[in-house]
Amino acid sequence: MNFVGATDWREYAKGELKQFGVKALSPLREQEHLKSVGTFTNAAAETARLLSPMSTPVGLTTRDRWDATRCDVLLVNLLGARTVSIGTVMEIAWADLVRKPIVMAIEPDGSNPHEHAMLNNSIGFRVSTLWDAIDVTRQLFAA
Repeated sequence: MNFVGATDWREYAKGELKQFGVKALSPLREQEHLKSVGTFTNAAAETARLLSPMSTPVGLTTRDRWDATRCDVLLVNLLGARTVSIGTVMEIAWADLVRKPIVMAIEPDGSNPHEHAMLNNSIGFRVSTLWDAIDVTRQLFAA
């Protein structure tokens, strides 16, 4: 996935959740320089990542771990994935470690490369559309 593909759905979700007073954070916030990377493949080899301490391998790991452990809810969109996102799997594991609710949008037919017993067992809410994931997240914050 490239920068736009990784951020467009996040911006949409952020906008929808904002209507309900939910503040959403993207792991790609303040990282517009990554637009030049093209398809994200190897964080250690993508030289554009060196333009910001937040996007180096150590920086992105530190920030993403911090985000996943301090969030109230982790919203994950795996719809259409063609390969496993190791970073997303790490974020799910970190959030699960500190017992944060995880809401995941993923195909219902078992065709997604993220299908794995351990991952599936860590997910609190599994839905088949991004809108449903946003709605479940919204409901978690409802008074």
